[in-house]
Amino acid sequence: MSDLLRTEKLRKYFGVVSAADDVDLKIKQGVLTSIIGPNGAGKTTLINLLTGNILPDSGKVFFNEEEITYLPIHKRVKKGICRSFQIMNIFPKLTVLENIQIPILSLMNQSLSFFKPVSRHTDANDRVEKLLMEIGLVEKRDLPAGTLSHGDQRLLEIGLAMASEPKLLFLDEPTAGMNPVERIKVLENIRRLSHEKQSTFVIVEHDMDIVFSLSDRIIVLHRGQILADGKPEEIKQNEDVKKVYLGEEILWEKV
Repeated sequence: MSDLLRTEKLRKYFGVVSAADDVDLKIKQGVLTSIIGPNGAGKTTLINLLTGNILPDSGKVFFNEEEITYLPIHKRVKKGICRSFQIMNIFPKLTVLENIQIPILSLMNQSLSFFKPVSRHTDANDRVEKLLMEIGLVEKRDLPAGTLSHGDQRLLEIGLAMASEPKLLFLDEPTAGMNPVERIKVLENIRRLSHEKQSTFVIVEHDMDIVFSLSDRIIVLHRGQILADGKPEEIKQNEDVKKVYLGEEILWEKV
């Protein structure tokens, strides 16, 4: 299985604090990967480095064997790297359908226009319909996005990220703030989309139930370094990982 993304000796300091310390990482195509670690482990910093939100002090990032270390965010998106954020990032006054239309039309070098009815964007509308089916929101297409439940808004945000047809999609706590029913719906959609191999998903999560039920692979960060990397069962049994989580409830013992 090929490496979709990899890093070499990636480093980032904030003052004297090392948020990424010589990180050598490989993301395999088609492998649903979760990144976990205690608060302050460097999870968000690592995602920011990989997606271009911040630049490293040293080291390299490669995507499909092309170096992208200092490539701007918009150029990474065009190459197929996208992300969602902890904070909701949708257009609440637009309908669900209109939310999805905007990035798809942009991808096709088109835009919504007062002088061109939406119905005439035939190719774009076909792609919008397909994506709404994939994320499970086709029946709510005409509702204002701001009226959706929290879980459905998260699904819409994932749809917005997927509209750019990413090869690699980072999800930052995709089920944060959801009730159990919403959480199951979102997880089922992520799992299905991953199995269909449309995008390779990398998830940053704190909920261990989610991590161990969803992931093919888990990476554990601690103080800016990779402490462990393996399949869920391997991580559950890793003594170094358990020591890092001492003082916190080790939820996977109950999984």
